[in-house]
Amino acid sequence: MHFSIPETEVRSGENGSTFVAYNIHVNGVLHCRVRYSQLLGLHEQIKKEYGNNLVPAFPPKKIFTLTPTDVEQRREQLEKYMQAVRQDPMLGASEMFNSFLRKAQQETQQIPTEEVPLEIYLSNGQTVEVNILTSDQTEDVLEAVASKLDLPDNLVGYFSLFLVREGVDGGLTCVRKLQEFELPYVSVTSLRSSEFHIILRKSYWDTAYDSDVMDNRVGLNLLYAQTVSDIDRGWILVNKDQHRQLKSLQEKGSKKEFIRLGQTLKYFGYIKFDPCVTDFPEKGCHVIVSAGNNELNFQVKLPNEQIKEGSFKVTRMRCWRVTSSQVPVVNGSSSPTPAPCSSAKCEVKLELAFEYLMSKDRLQWVTITSPQAIMMSICLQSMVDELMVKKSGGSIKKMLRKRHNGSLHRSESLQAVKSPPLLDSPDPNRDQIVKLSTKLSSVSLKGISASNSANDISGNDFHGNYAFEGIGDDDL
Repeated sequence: MHFSIPETEVRSGENGSTFVAYNIHVNGVLHCRVRYSQLLGLHEQIKKEYGNNLVPAFPPKKIFTLTPTDVEQRREQLEKYMQAVRQDPMLGASEMFNSFLRKAQQETQQIPTEEVPLEIYLSNGQTVEVNILTSDQTEDVLEAVASKLDLPDNLVGYFSLFLVREGVDGGLTCVRKLQEFELPYVSVTSLRSSEFHIILRKSYWDTAYDSDVMDNRVGLNLLYAQTVSDIDRGWILVNKDQHRQLKSLQEKGSKKEFIRLGQTLKYFGYIKFDPCVTDFPEKGCHVIVSAGNNELNFQVKLPNEQIKEGSFKVTRMRCWRVTSSQVPVVNGSSSPTPAPCSSAKCEVKLELAFEYLMSKDRLQWVTITSPQAIMMSICLQSMVDELMVKKSGGSIKKMLRKRHNGSLHRSESLQAVKSPPLLDSPDPNRDQIVKLSTKLSSVSLKGISASNSANDISGNDFHGNYAFEGIGDDDL
């Protein structure tokens, strides 16, 4: 998750006095407004529980009234503090930290605690209405949905709630996976738009676990609905023969066989992101990124209009990071010649950059500029979580139950990929250290027919890049 405090506000208190509110944003969207004293109280609680050694530095109190310069300095310090706490595997997953954020979110939106109906969408467009409290956290709502669907307790952890935006053309944008620090009802209603809703989808990547879910009638129906939906949206690619086979199985009501055939198709189980921009194989290339099968798949449109495809395996990403910056908006679009954000309307620019092992002795940074950069990062981390459990001989069932009963601690998997914090402040010197290749042959991308659009079921299968499969984890 991307935590930032991009702005402050002067607000009025109950007795008519004024105070400075610090606006905490998650993924570029306002999550809550808090006072310095509230964050100081949280800091004191964390310090008491975990000790001084683990807790990051907190900006000191000031005796005199803050000047605008002091406020800006404190804003920057509080932003770094919140990021440091969130990135720490123990502090960021603590109930103390998450409950603080949930309470602050509810207070900011001024939504009282009361029982309300909440519609949760299924992949086939149907909705499930659950009666919840406005103060119910994500796990509470997930359990309520599972209970309404008669999904067994042992399968609840295989699914998650996602905040999505549905366009007028029916396109689906996955905004984020709902987290433990937010209240689903507050999160979706605070957006004040019918385009946004919450959807139930499976939360694992390895298709081998589909068998566990398909053994249950409700689980089978959920997986079947998701598979059909992903095919209809063009997230899964099918050719004419495959489409004919799928239609036949659908008419027979053979849901398991339908899913089994779906598992053999290109991009089964992937999440497809909106078109964005990458600097690979050269700067300014338009790309469609999909996440799944322990990789990020690129469909890149080159300046000569040629379409190329390649895959970046998560096991060859030495590390990755998400950065954000404020970009001025001029006439409805980002300005190529930035003006100070204080004098122009600004939007948050998010980038995901990963350092990739191109060959045994060559690492290279690849950058994706996308509003969904955080979601991509979350996908990478969850893939690593599954891989580490499998590598250690553990069971994903145990991992899912652990997450279902509490927060999943990821210190081992973070260490395994030598990943730095997933969020860094923009580095002005970054262009000097990032070496970008302009040679397409560096990942042996294979050509794709320009006629093969994502929704063209008559197209041939795309050819992915497997040039580096011989390089294993040990080489990292």
